[in-house]
Amino acid sequence: MTNSKKLFAPNAVFVSDQPKQDLVLKEVYDNLLEQGYVKGNFLSHIVEREHNFPTGLDTSTLGKNIPNIAIPHTEGEFVNTKLIVPVSLTTPVVFHNMINPEQPLEVKFLFMLLDNDPDGQAELLASVMDFLADTPANELREVFNFTDPHAIYAFLKQKFEDKEKED
Repeated sequence: MTNSKKLFAPNAVFVSDQPKQDLVLKEVYDNLLEQGYVKGNFLSHIVEREHNFPTGLDTSTLGKNIPNIAIPHTEGEFVNTKLIVPVSLTTPVVFHNMINPEQPLEVKFLFMLLDNDPDGQAELLASVMDFLADTPANELREVFNFTDPHAIYAFLKQKFEDKEKED
């Protein structure tokens, strides 16, 4: 498991009211670029990758009324750091299901993965999947509906630190 203190950054947690996938990704990209987390060509690559290899995840298997999520990412060459970027969406945005790419999913929360190690995304993805599997449904419902970046950061940082202590 990776070090949670370095997996999240307080200035890389976002709440977006954008109505469309590409607009959400652009808004987050603009902030990440300004802070030096990603490179200038990141946006076109993450949008293209999301269109070709959707990352929407149907969370109905995790419990009742848990909002769907997406885990957008792109190759490490477009990224300057290793970070999980949580993004809460004030209204659901359509992404497509990673298992069934033809199926549109209304998504309410993103875990954008940034990893400048070409082979590192699997580790970040495993961390997110462990979080989903280990967190009670009521807590997932709660955090996926948070609209305060500080609350999202504090919750996720604590959960990932607790998981590290168990491992």
